[in-house]
Amino acid sequence: MKITDTHAHLYMKEFKKDIYDVIKRAMNQDINRFFLPSIDSSTIPDIIELEKKYPNICFSMIGLHPNNVFPDTIETELNNIKKYLSKHHFLSIGEIGIDLHFSKKFLLEQEYAFVNQIKLAKYNKLPIIIHCRNSFHKVIKILEENSYDKGIFHCFSGNLEEAIKITDLGMKLGIGGIITFKNNHIDKFLHKISIDNIVLETDCPYLSPHPFRGKRNEPSRLRIILNKLSKIYSLPEEIIAKSIEKNVDDLFFQ
Repeated sequence: MKITDTHAHLYMKEFKKDIYDVIKRAMNQDINRFFLPSIDSSTIPDIIELEKKYPNICFSMIGLHPNNVFPDTIETELNNIKKYLSKHHFLSIGEIGIDLHFSKKFLLEQEYAFVNQIKLAKYNKLPIIIHCRNSFHKVIKILEENSYDKGIFHCFSGNLEEAIKITDLGMKLGIGGIITFKNNHIDKFLHKISIDNIVLETDCPYLSPHPFRGKRNEPSRLRIILNKLSKIYSLPEEIIAKSIEKNVDDLFFQ
């Protein structure tokens, strides 16, 4: 069995002391690929370094996270992304999107950054990894206006109507630790969404699944999420994993 963690921040300080052990634990659980989304240009060197250290295991992504969009640095950040894209291969553009959970102060700048990064993804024929928090309708509107359907709604925590809207666009749902939380509602309707529309992720070091909630997350815990999906779809873990890996390969490696 092979499993991909499509969203792992393994370059962050939380993993500096034991990254080798973290990766080893994951690979012992059949999790053998890790996709590394960036936050801003300052994170790219560490991501590329990990990719070089673990070739064909760690894969780099590039993007400006909506919470790191600021008026005085937005153009510099977007230009840095263009420069990196011209000299290094990235698996996707991400994570990008709109986050209105904390503040709407820089909404226009977030929309501007999102649209420009979608254009970069289209030009470079890359999927996008979408961060969407308290902004579903705005994100969908921008995707429809820019006619882009290749990517993942990272850390999906919405309702059935939103899941159908996303998958009707051709996007995948990134399913992570939230699905194991006692107060989650996704497990009540996810069986109505075809497994062809789903990929696995941890978002580590964040969103550790139950019973590790509140502790540092890591890719090895993807097996907990896989087990939960096996119960939701009433299918063996091996079948779920095989279907999801095909989704990953079709999206990123075709």
